Amino acid sequence: MAQTSTSAAPRVLVVDDETVLAGMVANYLQRAGFTTSVAHDGHTAVEQALTERPDVVVLDLGLPGKDGVQVCEEIRRSSDCYIIMLTARNEELDKLAGLTAGADDYMTKPFSARELVARVQVLLRRPRADRAVDEPVRTIGALRIDPTGRRASVAGTEVELTRIEFDLLQVLSARPAAVFTRRQLVDAVWGPEWVGDERLVDVHVGHLRRKLAGVADPVFVETVRGVGYRMGPGR
Repeated sequence: MAQTSTSAAPRVLVVDDETVLAGMVANYLQRAGFTTSVAHDGHTAVEQALTERPDVVVLDLGLPGKDGVQVCEEIRRSSDCYIIMLTARNEELDKLAGLTAGADDYMTKPFSARELVARVQVLLRRPRADRAVDEPVRTIGALRIDPTGRRASVAGTEVELTRIEFDLLQVLSARPAAVFTRRQLVDAVWGPEWVGDERLVDVHVGHLRRKLAGVADPVFVETVRGVGYRMGPGR
């Protein structure tokens, strides 16, 4: 059930089986001007995400029923909302599990609720598709990118990308000869205020590569060892 509401306020769904923590996070977000709702298990979280269509989901990894990874994967099938994963342990596998499932960012418990609110605000400050300026279609080998329509296809087959994956592709393809460092990609996609682990870029670039490679053999995103990434020729 929503705890506060103004029609223009961004919606945030907080999912955590720790009821006190979930309530505290929701209250902080509410005071920051968001419309909030809470779920305490995976099944309910998926149902609420489908019906409420939140702008952001704050999602605990360790949930009863369906865990956070399963919930994230199911939400991603029908929504490109931002997802911030909460992990109970500062372990690499926990973080990678959430990011591989489609999360945009992660935080390790215990965390500052104030920092979480700031992370949500940073994500929502990123440009939305409906505010984009019309840009010409870009073609790199068999890859076709429509920045305005936010669509990508390889050899005529459309590739389903998350919001983060498409934004990375758009940044890289805008200057195909340029090499981008992780920090430059973070600034362009997550925003200069973002202060998380820059290796987040590697995970999302990996997803992007696999999806493009699933359609055709060419390597469209190349690694420049010790520097970062650039668009490949698609040969």
